[in-house]
Amino acid sequence: MSKALSCFTLLMFMFMACGFLYRIFNVQPFAHFQWPLPPAPPSFSPISPAQNVLRDGNGIIFIETTDRMKPPSLVLCAIESAARVYRHRPVVFFMEGLRDITAMRDTLKRLPTLSSFHNVHLFPLQMERLFHGTPLGPWYEKVNPEREIYWTHVSSDGCRLALIWRHGGIYMDTDIISMRPIPDVNFLAAQSSGVSSNGIFGLTPQNTFAWKGMESFVQNYRGAEWGHQGPQLFTRVLKQYCITLQIQSMEDVKCSDISFLNPMRFYPIPYPSWRRYFEVWQNVPKFNHSYALHLWNFMNKEQKTMVPGSNTLVEHLYQLYCPTLYGALKRNESIYG
Repeated sequence: MSKALSCFTLLMFMFMACGFLYRIFNVQPFAHFQWPLPPAPPSFSPISPAQNVLRDGNGIIFIETTDRMKPPSLVLCAIESAARVYRHRPVVFFMEGLRDITAMRDTLKRLPTLSSFHNVHLFPLQMERLFHGTPLGPWYEKVNPEREIYWTHVSSDGCRLALIWRHGGIYMDTDIISMRPIPDVNFLAAQSSGVSSNGIFGLTPQNTFAWKGMESFVQNYRGAEWGHQGPQLFTRVLKQYCITLQIQSMEDVKCSDISFLNPMRFYPIPYPSWRRYFEVWQNVPKFNHSYALHLWNFMNKEQKTMVPGSNTLVEHLYQLYCPTLYGALKRNESIYG
């Protein structure tokens, strides 16, 4: 038998043996020679969609640092009013209770009064990721939330600084009803003459004020002292920019590139008089000098709410600035899907 014939016979024998083994064991011959599968896509980064939505630095940012997924009507009114006033800007609600980013749209559907607004977005609030790479990172690694008296508020104070530093735009507390656009880009709000609020402010991305604020947050941390990480912090840092914080009449103050806005812009009703929002006024004020109204929800220990048909000032505000929500409440519809 020639050498060529011997090789051919051996190849035929191997071929028939492989076929026989395949039929018996259902094993695919030479499977280990297949091309490797393409690598799995990288894990989904929960913060990247927010970066895409807020990429232009003009977002309106709200945050929720508790686990609640059914926010009170005032929170929904604040978001709706912002979505209406800033129609061409993204309005983003970061929620601690929103764990699964794939459920974002489903979550918005569970808030039916907001689901029709194309510019409203919900994202999970992930503090560890948010604080990473900022002065707040080392603080967050060491702090024990269970030992913090005001953790919900202190963590909120930190989150708003980090979010605005990363993304820019306007931060608003969830008890602020928007009425008209704020013309300033870099601004802080005077709560009273010489005292800055941190309940609403606007800055460009990576603004030095936000960075200095985070540094002061850590260096001068007093979590058990109410307001120390909030209005007191903003006032301390702002003094580095301004010779004086005293506001006269209806004027705003300019501090370097930051506007320090008159208390009338957001706080025409000061906090000692917060109940006036829930009272009936003979003549409803027009608030012509205000851009938005802060309703001082922290003071509302009595848990007063807007009641349709009560003819209170807050009902009037709901009618004007969050009519979708007001209509649902008036019809006694559920505001949660």
